[in-house]
Amino acid sequence: AQDLTVDNINTTSINSGQASGRKNLIINGAMQVAQRGTTNTNEGYRTVDRFRNAFNGTDEAPTQEQADVAAGTTPYTLGFRKSYKLTNGNQTGGAGATDYLGFEHHIEAQNVATSGWNFKSASSKLTLSFWIKSSVAQAFSGSIEIPDSSPARFFKFTTASLSADTWTKVTLQIPGDSNLNVDMNTSSGLAIRLYGFIGTTYSSSDSDTETWVTGSNRYANTMTTTWYTTNDATLEVTGYQLEVGSTATDFEHRSFGEELALCQRYYYRHAFGAAGRNIGIAAVYQDNNIFPVVHFPCTMRTTPSLDVSDSSGYFRVYANGGSDGFDTFSSLWNTGDNAIGLNAYSNDGVSGMTAGHAAMVITDHASAHVSFSAEL
Repeated sequence: AQDLTVDNINTTSINSGQASGRKNLIINGAMQVAQRGTTNTNEGYRTVDRFRNAFNGTDEAPTQEQADVAAGTTPYTLGFRKSYKLTNGNQTGGAGATDYLGFEHHIEAQNVATSGWNFKSASSKLTLSFWIKSSVAQAFSGSIEIPDSSPARFFKFTTASLSADTWTKVTLQIPGDSNLNVDMNTSSGLAIRLYGFIGTTYSSSDSDTETWVTGSNRYANTMTTTWYTTNDATLEVTGYQLEVGSTATDFEHRSFGEELALCQRYYYRHAFGAAGRNIGIAAVYQDNNIFPVVHFPCTMRTTPSLDVSDSSGYFRVYANGGSDGFDTFSSLWNTGDNAIGLNAYSNDGVSGMTAGHAAMVITDHASAHVSFSAEL
């Protein structure tokens, strides 16, 4: 038999960054996972996991959604099937200095610190790339923030002027800087923001774009109001990738199951949807007081908060040969980042349950859900 040997492989030549492991620091960059739902008009994490809508001063609530990438477009041919989409609503009344509408993605500090990016060195680069489409022809602006720096530092950028209704790929190099700092903890270590519009209170002149700047309200460069004041204008993105190195490489596609597991560190939808979804085994601790325990599929970033629906008869408990519908879970107990207990009492609608029995708890309505949030 002949031995097979391989010599002189320069692993650092692979994008001048990490030669193994996941290269994309962004979770759910292909917008596949939307545990909370596919459309919503509220601010915050509401649809596509790990992407948060932010707005202020709007005359009509904008819509955020998980949308489909149209067949035949370049993102589609590269394997992208979903996008994150904003529809601005009717803001034709004008754009004020404190108005803004955009979205953001936060990366856990310890993931940035151990990524292989030497954030103290200007010669060490991150590369951000993504696909973007607007119903209005114009440029859009945003920023990279390193919040652990003192003071926080911002790296503003503006896209090229986009053609209407046309997907365009954006690439941005982000150098390190001697004044940057990223802590080794579970807080936000890097934030990526992009705006359909942001007013002058929170933006600044593009004379200092693509360089690290300090000071408050440096979230983007000064922007035109065209997109914002066009009724029901849309902005959508997909293929968000942030990688160590100075070159934008092909997007790192991950399976849906793998992406979902990464998202569940920050948000976990435990039981939801049609009646009969199992929440867990419970103890009837006192009369009309049930304590189910939920074990998470992974360690969450921090002890989560409870996200639960609330309406008459949304849940049902079975114990000692009987059952009863109740409305919600009012609190958490014995909290942790691996498992957590829920409380439902008589004031939550529980009745007819006798202390000392084991119980099973399920959803009992299509809109019922029990979820846990540890978002950044």
